[in-house]
Amino acid sequence: MGADRSTPWCAALARALDEPLPGTASVARRWVGIEHRGTWPHEITQHRDDAVRAFIARARSSGWRPVLVRRPGRRPSDGPTRIFFADTAPPAPRTTVLRVVDPAELASIAFPADGTPLPGETVADPMLLVCTHGRRDRCCAVDGRALARAVVATGESDVWESTHLGGHRFAPTALVLPTGYLYGRLDVAGAVLAHKAAAVGEMEPGLCRGRATWTQPGQVAELAVRAKTGLRGANVLQVEPATQQGPAGAELVTVAATDGRRWQVTVRPISCPGDRPVSCGAAALPVTALSASRVRRLA
Repeated sequence: MGADRSTPWCAALARALDEPLPGTASVARRWVGIEHRGTWPHEITQHRDDAVRAFIARARSSGWRPVLVRRPGRRPSDGPTRIFFADTAPPAPRTTVLRVVDPAELASIAFPADGTPLPGETVADPMLLVCTHGRRDRCCAVDGRALARAVVATGESDVWESTHLGGHRFAPTALVLPTGYLYGRLDVAGAVLAHKAAAVGEMEPGLCRGRATWTQPGQVAELAVRAKTGLRGANVLQVEPATQQGPAGAELVTVAATDGRRWQVTVRPISCPGDRPVSCGAAALPVTALSASRVRRLA
């Protein structure tokens, strides 16, 4: 795929119009990454292997978000295939890994229910997944692949390329596991900061789109509390599931800290100036974002 920029790319347009990042992360508490060798299919459901397609279908029906992952640069053509399971929910998000030699083994792997142990061995270090899914969007192909390789060149380990994470127009995008924080418009320094923060049990607020564990209003509310308090611990905040309806379409979201403090955040939709495509080649349309207009301490 060439890098023809004769027409504006979706990420460039969203950046130029300064579309807000908070509340744009995909909503998925549990993720499963299937190691892949070779080029990405246009959709992961079009994987060439019947056993992998069946595994992806079971993952989705069990409430898991599947992605294909691969190492940046040159990759071995054979060997066991790694399957990563991640549950992003605080207070103890975790990632585990299984290895399969024959894709037929995938049929025997069960997807655990909430609150039950994940299969496989614990992955000690956080993983940084950078979207490079060029068959879905050229911004991810060019900008994402360049970012992944540049981050590896800094010496960071556990860096992976990934299929679609959501939000082409925020490319380069990345997901940190096991915490589930998604980032957008990343440069090398920002990606390294996000990865290093996760290694010490923190999150990096800069360029953060939200934690996939929460609904999108919950993502906005959590980041607003962090902005007000300076809290960086990845697992010190919980978004309470129940929300209240506020005036003019607003939602009142409650965020609780492990030290007992609680906040009510007013999250409301706002219209962004200018139309833009959500993906390269799509029609330019009006965009509505979510914004925290008030953060009120409850306790």
